[in-house]
Amino acid sequence: MKRKVLRIIALMICAMMVFVAFSGCNKSEEKKQADSSEATQSDSNTSDSEDKTGTKSEAYDETVTLTFLIDNQAQLDGINAVADVIKEKYNIATEIELRPSGSEGDNLVKTRLATGDMSDLCFYNSGSLFQALNPEQNFVDLTNEPFMNNVIDSFKACVSVNGKVYGIPGEATMAGAWLYNRKVYEELGLSVPKTWQELLDNCEKIKAAGKTAVIGSYKDDWTSQLILLADYYNVQAEVPTFADDYTANKAKFAGTPAALRGFEKLQEIYKKGYMNEDFLATTYDIALKMLAEGTGVHYPMLTFALPVLQANYPDKASDIGLFAQPGDSADKNGLTVWMPAGIYLNKNGSNVEAALKWASVFASVEGTNAYAAKQKPNGPFAIKGATLPDDVLPAVKDMLPYFENGNNSPALEFLSPVKGPNLPQICVMAGSGAKTPLECAQEYDKDVEKQAKQLGLAGW
Repeated sequence: MKRKVLRIIALMICAMMVFVAFSGCNKSEEKKQADSSEATQSDSNTSDSEDKTGTKSEAYDETVTLTFLIDNQAQLDGINAVADVIKEKYNIATEIELRPSGSEGDNLVKTRLATGDMSDLCFYNSGSLFQALNPEQNFVDLTNEPFMNNVIDSFKACVSVNGKVYGIPGEATMAGAWLYNRKVYEELGLSVPKTWQELLDNCEKIKAAGKTAVIGSYKDDWTSQLILLADYYNVQAEVPTFADDYTANKAKFAGTPAALRGFEKLQEIYKKGYMNEDFLATTYDIALKMLAEGTGVHYPMLTFALPVLQANYPDKASDIGLFAQPGDSADKNGLTVWMPAGIYLNKNGSNVEAALKWASVFASVEGTNAYAAKQKPNGPFAIKGATLPDDVLPAVKDMLPYFENGNNSPALEFLSPVKGPNLPQICVMAGSGAKTPLECAQEYDKDVEKQAKQLGLAGW
């Protein structure tokens, strides 16, 4: 009897152990399922937190401030408008730091990079000058960032090194062309010139009317380059292989008549007395004032001047038109186009994550819409799907036929990485008669040789 009771007790203990073990397995399985469910929900939340650019959309709890180094002659209304959108969306504030333009500004950018004192964001040229900044060492590689799918390929090529992309468009595309006062043209009965000789004929009539035919603003030496640089469409029309040959050290400015012609045109304007007498002391800002008021009639310039004209002379900006720098044949008339300056992210900065969020908005249709609402673009945007407002300035509309007809070419600095740093000073010499066009071309050929060797280009 006693054995029987013990056996029953043993069976009951075993049953209880089996029940406990089974119950534990169920709870363990339930925990696994719960953990799995939580993980799935977490993944879902992460996915939902990403916007169309692929960048996590959570705003920072505390404001993050990014510093942004930019040219002091850039018009900031559009950039500030996008910065406002970024602040609202991500709680990222933008602190603008202004730098000089021209060669002084170039040197400052290089110095700040070399000393580790660069801002979080840097606004600087695309193309050849960008490549001189050692992008692989200094800037964030954006190649695989989802928002780069918004950027047109032709711009990416201008901010790439060894197959990697380092910048986003900082503004709309531009043209290097001749801005002119349409009211004065109408008063004097002038027509838009299609050849260089027609342009000179117009200048003679303007000079006879007591006005400055061509505004010179060589106090800001970078402005002296425009006649030479804007002539590149005419160079390519005559020598289609020039950019490749120039990069490979098979062609020179001094040895190519079509390229030398730019230096000749620059000096011809001076020798014929078409510029203002104080062109060496005149600044870019004064030049724009002369153009707007009609005391100066032509100003060879990049179209980034148009928003400045609109901001400073809102009642006169619509009086300004644009035409391409003429060549020697009306049948080969076309526009030289500049890709936008780039915005680059400091690779060695402490706010790279925030800078990527910032860039994801700036390089989007949302960003270009905000930009265009506050600042009229000076040409088509380099962002896919972005459109121009209906009320852009007449000078911007003057650009459209050159794009629609295919009569345009990127400037040489976007087709070749070779651009000498001393071109502004050399152009001042050509444009003031200090040296002959040939001497200036020869000096520039020597100037570019130094840079080509620094870049390690084949053939140099």
